[in-house]
Amino acid sequence: MAQNTHALPGTEDPGHSHPNEMAYVKIAAILATITLIEVVIYYLESAGSILVPALIVLSAIKFVTVCAYFMHLKFDDRRLTWIFTGGFMLAAAIFIGFCTMHYYHQVTEFASNMIT
Repeated sequence: MAQNTHALPGTEDPGHSHPNEMAYVKIAAILATITLIEVVIYYLESAGSILVPALIVLSAIKFVTVCAYFMHLKFDDRRLTWIFTGGFMLAAAIFIGFCTMHYYHQVTEFASNMIT
């Protein structure tokens, strides 16, 4: 006989409980701190060459945090996380492909100038 793995209405699995309100306040404070760091980095004149990579990394951290906690992906079925991640990776691949095609002429011109 197959065992039913779905929880009955009104019962909670303690291993998959959601964070309390204080945890959400801490997460919001962390996100606000990362945003403050992003603003400070933007206005630093000495951050010229690392500005864009630093902002991308900090934004990615915020994105993952928001998806994990506020979209509840951390607490839902792992299949939903894989579906979301797969869609995100597909969108990122399309974006990278578009950028590559858009700047192809400039890259090949730069490469040919370097060879000659």
